Amino acid sequence: MFIINHKKIFISISAVLVVLSLISLFIFGLKIGIDFKGGALTEVSYKIERPEQSALEKSLSALGFGSILLQPVGDLGYIVKTRDLNDSEHAQLLTALSQGGKDVLTEMSFNSIGPSVGAELTRKAILAIVLISFAIICFIAFAFRKVSKPISSWKYGIIAIVTLLHDVVIPIGLFVILSHYFGAEVDTLFVVAILTILGLSVSDTIVIFDRIRENLRNQNSIDKVNFSEVVGKSLEQSYIRSICTSGTVILVLLALFFFGPVSTKYFALMLTAGMFFGTYSSIFLASPLLVLVGEWQKNK
Repeated sequence: MFIINHKKIFISISAVLVVLSLISLFIFGLKIGIDFKGGALTEVSYKIERPEQSALEKSLSALGFGSILLQPVGDLGYIVKTRDLNDSEHAQLLTALSQGGKDVLTEMSFNSIGPSVGAELTRKAILAIVLISFAIICFIAFAFRKVSKPISSWKYGIIAIVTLLHDVVIPIGLFVILSHYFGAEVDTLFVVAILTILGLSVSDTIVIFDRIRENLRNQNSIDKVNFSEVVGKSLEQSYIRSICTSGTVILVLLALFFFGPVSTKYFALMLTAGMFFGTYSSIFLASPLLVLVGEWQKNK
């Protein structure tokens, strides 16, 4: 009952984090990657030793190609993301990467992605998120139709979506900070991370809602039930399981972040943040919101 008794504090913490994330998104914005706006992706590997990143960045900035993202890969390589390049510019890029031929390199790959591909990915990503949200509301409303008192079943679905927004907005706010200070770009892995967070987070919330549903069914008279006590009891029965389940996943994601390839570091970090805040919201936000809505209905 500790969480339910202090529900306004926990809801306020979530609200502050969401507002800070939205403010950072409004001020800094997201840096869109070549998957969405089109561009060129070049991967090179050096034969003897990889040059210092700062020295290469200085050489690349002198090319005048605009924003260039240079990411180390493996022990001897770099991935370079630029705008679309013609053959002449491509040759200039390789010359800059080899620092005028001083550092011998091999071009492992060079891919050009047009803006039309980016537009298609954007449309599909937005459509997928809208359809998933609608499907979640319908599923929860259907699954909880037999316990529609004292809270209507569709309100469980709405609260689940509110917590999902919370779970997605906060990691996006974190990504905005990474994008601003470390050059992280929105790519297809970012979209995969957001969709994965949606799936993992809602499953955790539904587990606790399901416990509430079972405890409501066990009441002798639904009209005389103390809803806040039922929610508090349900949380006590399920929060340890939620923390342990999410904790094991977070440990794996942290291993991927610290020991995995450079190309998946931001992906692993987004998922870690999503799992953490998803677990937090299922325990400290979704259930307190249910009680708050119940009290609001009772006082009407």
